[in-house]
Amino acid sequence: MAELQPIIPAHDESNPVIGSPQEPPEPAPITEQEVGEYREQDRFLPIANVSRIMKSSVPPTAKIAKDAKECVQECVSEFISFITSEAAEKCQLEKRKTIGGEDILYAMTSLGFENYAETLKIHLAKLRQNGASVAATAARADITEVRDDDDE
Repeated sequence: MAELQPIIPAHDESNPVIGSPQEPPEPAPITEQEVGEYREQDRFLPIANVSRIMKSSVPPTAKIAKDAKECVQECVSEFISFITSEAAEKCQLEKRKTIGGEDILYAMTSLGFENYAETLKIHLAKLRQNGASVAATAARADITEVRDDDDE
């Protein structure tokens, strides 16, 4: 059986379609309003999440103004970006691609947020302990399931 060969059009100076590469069509210009909306969605945490956290911190009868929620949304998002960029810089220097919990703790300490870093260190340890216990429980469930299958 003959091997298939790709079809390559002949180069022809007289035919503009074949002879010269076509320029891709110009994309429609993006308005300043679209750019602003896109950036805000990308840069900020969802307002619903920020609002829920804020509501959990005040008495049930308290109300929080929309501009207060938006202000906190912006501040929290900026804070996270600030800490993350410092952690990412450390990872880049160490030629790593993944930012870990210790990198965030390092960034917070080096940027002067030692008080928060100590609290987060405890939280990270509990999170890892809980993750290990969940994994162990899942492993035990798998072993039990295998034993049940062996009984049949």
